[in-house]
Amino acid sequence: MEAARLLKQGVSQSEVARRLGVHRQSVIRWAHQLAQAGRVGLKKAGRAGRKPRLTTEQLKQLQQALKRGPEAVGYASGLWTTSRVRVLIAEQCGVRYHEAHVWRILRKLGWSCQRPSGRALERDEPAILHWKKVQWPRLKKKPCARSGCSSLSTRAD
Repeated sequence: MEAARLLKQGVSQSEVARRLGVHRQSVIRWAHQLAQAGRVGLKKAGRAGRKPRLTTEQLKQLQQALKRGPEAVGYASGLWTTSRVRVLIAEQCGVRYHEAHVWRILRKLGWSCQRPSGRALERDEPAILHWKKVQWPRLKKKPCARSGCSSLSTRAD
């Protein structure tokens, strides 16, 4: 709005850019919008960047598919990877993305990175605890119980 005020006063576009600390190209765009639609045209901001390729409806469908899990889509394990999600998006929506961008979409949907614990599901915790308390101490090497001092002792007797 400050640029519109200065332009209405007759200040040059280059000077407006200098005073406001913006690029001259921005002032040229603002002056064009001001000439076409007046101050009202400057109030509504245009969309920055490329339009999304997935609609909100497609994002909802993707979210539902992700909640069903990878097994429902035919994968053997219950772990979503960006490459799997990428394939899912391509199959469901017909849109192909790079894996790095798939991660941005997942974050937008509220998903976070979860790393598997790396432990077997068949793990028997009581048996492991028993082995640690009973078997391991039996197998563990113990220092020899020799009498006398070590010849490498640095203590003075």
